[in-house]
Amino acid sequence: MRWIILLCTFAGAAHAETYTNVTLIDGTGAPPRPHMSITITGERIDSVGPALAAGKKAVDMHGAYALPGLTNTHVHLATAPGLAYAQAILRRDLYAGITAVRDMAGDTRELGYLARATRIGETPGPDIHYAALMAGPDFFKDPRTVASTAGGLTPGETPWMRAVTQATDLPLAVAEAKGTGATAIKIYADLPAPLVDAITAEAHRQQLMVWAHAAVFPASPRDVVDAKVDVVSHACMLGYQASEKMPVAYHHRAAVEADKFAGPNAALDDLLADMKVRGTILDATLYVYMLLDKMKDANPPPYCTLALAEKLAAAAHRAGIPVSAGTDAETDWKERMPALPDELGLLVHGAGFSAMDAIRAATQVAARTIGQERDMGTIEKGKLANIVFLSKDPLADIANVKSVVLTLKRGKAFARRDYRPITKAEAKDAGDE
Repeated sequence: MRWIILLCTFAGAAHAETYTNVTLIDGTGAPPRPHMSITITGERIDSVGPALAAGKKAVDMHGAYALPGLTNTHVHLATAPGLAYAQAILRRDLYAGITAVRDMAGDTRELGYLARATRIGETPGPDIHYAALMAGPDFFKDPRTVASTAGGLTPGETPWMRAVTQATDLPLAVAEAKGTGATAIKIYADLPAPLVDAITAEAHRQQLMVWAHAAVFPASPRDVVDAKVDVVSHACMLGYQASEKMPVAYHHRAAVEADKFAGPNAALDDLLADMKVRGTILDATLYVYMLLDKMKDANPPPYCTLALAEKLAAAAHRAGIPVSAGTDAETDWKERMPALPDELGLLVHGAGFSAMDAIRAATQVAARTIGQERDMGTIEKGKLANIVFLSKDPLADIANVKSVVLTLKRGKAFARRDYRPITKAEAKDAGDE
């Protein structure tokens, strides 16, 4: 009898909810539409149309601005695993309007748990799409790879942190990476062009996406793009295409030569034309360059400045390259908002994006980076009900993306007023005080 009751419950019609009196910014780049309503049934958008007449049962949003749920296309939740801290960051993301993130390699033991927990609602947070990392053997001296394989494992010898050489059984290595729950391979560093080609081809054969650094050392940006990777990260790394000689290894890379971009640069123009033909997405990560600018006494010094990163991102945008919004770092745990709004501000004020284009970078284009454009990234009938409602117009000022009043993730509502930030005790437990 108990099973019959449960089955009847599951088989029942999903509850419908309508949010009305909104200005719709649907993520496609189309002009905003005032006085609209959005009806949600279960996890999906059932209809989008004119605002309901007075007296109709609906949630009146009082002229709020409705955008697709945002996606941060470059996060690191589990480089050094710390579950309490990761959960707190995910909760903060969700209450700030972020409904999906792209994790760019870490300990997939934790990432798999978090992806499941956020997907089924055990942990409030965005959906997580994550990568398994592949690089040349020399890269695995990096302390981050040690942290991501804690527990007696050897960096470079795990399915999520794999050292690749010509002798590697790539079909097996990619299959093992896929077995971690990863939806992509991240090609990181210290690999020649032929191995970048081979990894990309095998990953695509096994229906995984390929996310890569824009320069892999010694593989150049052109080598990476020509391998047909789906997304390249870090605007400044595009600048290595104009180098007299490509650095041979990630940990021995020279600074990008800023003087080469004082005027037009044929090598960069050719690279961008190649990216446009291939449909390569650029994950610009301007926010992390802003942080690097504050590390002027670092040894070795940062390889690029924010000003140059903005210039290269602007060139890519003018060339018609789809640019996504990823941060590669986060605001301090004491902050009530994550870094993604700052990334959008840098795209607008530093790289010449319109506010609408910046929104698309975090919605429609961002959905493409994780291969989810059929389900996410725009507000349309049939798509997942991932929506953020703002009290202020983000097209008037991109900083208004911080004016979140309500987030819907897969149809479930999270009111901003209910957000509780991470506590000092939680931060201490996670080693991030």
